[in-house]
Amino acid sequence: MPPASPSTARAHNDRLALRLLQQQGPLTAGQLKDLTGLSRPTVADLVDRLQSSGLIHDVGESATGRRGPNARLYGIVADVAHLAALDVRTETVSVVVTDLLGTRLGEATAPIDAEDGIQAAVDQTLALVESAVRDAGATRLHSIGIGAPGLIDPATGELRQAPGLPAWHRSLAAALRVRLGATVRVENETNLAALAERRNGVARDIDTFVLMWLANGIGAAVILDGELRRGASGGAGELGFLPVPGTDGLPSRNGCEGGYHSLVGNPAVCELAEQHGLGHLIPSVHSAHDEAVEPLGATLVRAARHAGPAGSAFLDEFAARLALGVSAVAAVLDPGCVVLAGELGHAGGTDLAARVQAKAAALSPVNTVVRATTLGGSAILQGALYAAQQAAQDALFPSGD
Repeated sequence: MPPASPSTARAHNDRLALRLLQQQGPLTAGQLKDLTGLSRPTVADLVDRLQSSGLIHDVGESATGRRGPNARLYGIVADVAHLAALDVRTETVSVVVTDLLGTRLGEATAPIDAEDGIQAAVDQTLALVESAVRDAGATRLHSIGIGAPGLIDPATGELRQAPGLPAWHRSLAAALRVRLGATVRVENETNLAALAERRNGVARDIDTFVLMWLANGIGAAVILDGELRRGASGGAGELGFLPVPGTDGLPSRNGCEGGYHSLVGNPAVCELAEQHGLGHLIPSVHSAHDEAVEPLGATLVRAARHAGPAGSAFLDEFAARLALGVSAVAAVLDPGCVVLAGELGHAGGTDLAARVQAKAAALSPVNTVVRATTLGGSAILQGALYAAQQAAQDALFPSGD
């Protein structure tokens, strides 16, 4: 392979320095030298170059007490690009607007009424995003990350048509591109939650794990050797369709009823709570419950942790059902770790995770650690923001290609 040209080498060095500044915050030229392994003159040149391009600026002196050029701190210019992250659910949309470094500048959530058709639902979402952008004081968005239920076509990056998903979801990305002139990246919501968990959550210390998303719908995301694995058709991790014992039928290509979803999804959890004599909890939790914030089943799981023997028995059976999915994942992938995420996983916390780990150990010879998310439902928005940041960095940070 021929040596890189000077321009390609400069671009590579610039991109490396920018990513370090994005990940670690302001650094001195000396710190950049140590972290990159580049020579002092090379670092001085790239600092001058990046300052001239408006991507970084001098943010003051380091706290070392030293003075002079080598003590100056350099950081990324945060408002060089504004970003948005969207969590698109069946009947609601949440949006967060940030700067390039992820500092939140505005956010909003609203129900979306699709009764008047696809365009009406898209227009409501566009209005919500535009309102959040105005409130954040952003002039325009550079990149938008969207987390949505359903499969993403690996060839096109677009949301695939699927039974049970609102038709307006598939029209949203194109409408945002046209109306706002932004780069738009769409990703399956569970995949985004896994990326957020690896970056900010309980999977920060591992490169291989499976995230089980437990909410109104059931899914999974697979991270192997630090990389998200989508599968040949984008369908890796469709755990809700897994045939399991304990249901009244089998799933089909047109729906997951009869599959694992029927055993651990939100409706099944509510039914299980009643079977264990916890039906009296439903009126009390429902009165203060907002389905747009979390499924009713999650509120019941949280309440069961303080409901004495009946609550413990309910959590044990729920854990046994979850262990079926964990052991199936372990038999195929042996990830070493499964993260219980989504609103139900978050509500169960470490107590539920410990119960699941113990029951899965009795089903499988493969050792699997089970952890509970600390991010809850916010993981999708965090993952969508990460996707938007990556899109902006790809455009703004020189690659040397």
